Amino acid sequence: MVNVSKLREPKGRVRFLSDEERELLLQLCKESHNPYLYTIVVLDLSTGARKGELLKLHWKDVDMKRHTVTFRDTKNGETRSAPLTGYALEVLKAHARIRRIDTPLVFPSPSDFMTPYSINDAWKYTVRRAKSVNFHFHDLRHTFASYLAMNGASLLEIAELLGHKILNMVKRYAHLTEAHTKSVVKRMSRAVFEKESSIKNTMN
Repeated sequence: MVNVSKLREPKGRVRFLSDEERELLLQLCKESHNPYLYTIVVLDLSTGARKGELLKLHWKDVDMKRHTVTFRDTKNGETRSAPLTGYALEVLKAHARIRRIDTPLVFPSPSDFMTPYSINDAWKYTVRRAKSVNFHFHDLRHTFASYLAMNGASLLEIAELLGHKILNMVKRYAHLTEAHTKSVVKRMSRAVFEKESSIKNTMN
C-alpha cells in the first residue's frame, strides 16, 4: 500500500436554510403531530446541537436561571455547554411547564418514558412538505453555524460553540465571514491611518 496515493478529502458540505425556508419549516413543525418537533428544531437552530445530543438531553442539564444547556453525551465524548437565550429559552420554558415528572428526559417517548422520543418520521414528512431540497436534520447545525458566521462570529467562536477542537472543521464557513472581516479591517484601517489621512489633506 506504500505506492497507493490517498484520495483528496471532499470539502465539507454546507447547506443552510434561507430566511424563507426557515420560516416555512418552523411553521410546518408547529403543525406536526409530533409534540416535540417544533421545540427540538428551535433548540437546534439556537444551539447547533446534534440530534442525539438534544434527544438524550436531561432536565438536570437545563439551567433556566443561568440560561445554559449542557450536552454530556456528545460525539467527541466531552461535555459542552451552550447559551440558551431569546426565543429558544422562551420555548423551552413553555415546554418545562408541561413536562413529565416521571422521567429525567426532556423529550421522552410516550411508550417508554426512559427512552427518547423518535422524531425521524415526523421530520422527514415535514421536510417533504416544506420542499426543502437536499436538507437533512444535521443541516440545522450547519444553519446555526452559518447564521453565526454571517452575523460576525469568528471561526474560533463557531468552533467553540459547535464543540470542535480544531478550526479545520469550521473552515467551510469562512466564506460567510468575509463581509464581517472586511468591515473589521476597514474600521481598523480608519482608526490607524486617520491621522495620516488628515495630515495629507492638510498638505494638499
